[in-house]
Amino acid sequence: MTTHKKSYSINALVTGLVISILTLYCLPSAIAKESTEATSYYAEDIKSSMTQHIKMKADADGIFQLRDEKTGELLHLRFVKIHDPVRQIGSDIYFACTDFHVIGEPKKLYDLDFWMNDKTGELKVYESKVHKEPKWSLLYGWYKQPRYTFVNDQVEYLY
Repeated sequence: MTTHKKSYSINALVTGLVISILTLYCLPSAIAKESTEATSYYAEDIKSSMTQHIKMKADADGIFQLRDEKTGELLHLRFVKIHDPVRQIGSDIYFACTDFHVIGEPKKLYDLDFWMNDKTGELKVYESKVHKEPKWSLLYGWYKQPRYTFVNDQVEYLY
């Protein structure tokens, strides 16, 4: 074998060895990147986070307080239920709609909406709004009057 051919064979062998080492070195980081993809949350996860949020924000008597952004009133409410279905909006926002009643008036219901994400590493509420407020009607009694609706998952105010 000539010197030129020996040099070419050694270079090809070294190049192949370097590529093999780099592949083995980079493979674990590629696998790690795949495993850090966005977490998927299910209805149970969203409801569990909502329940935890409500318990955390409520006082010892179970009274949940929320400042009504439209009226400025501090609402004193008791949790009733989370509506089905809870939803995912886009790739990283989760949404739950709930009913709360005014303390001492179980038929006077507010519908509160909560938006959550996991930017802190766990699913947490980052925004809440009064979606429907209680109104009185001689014909129907207490009913929930919507303040907004959703168009393509965006809030559209009705008044």
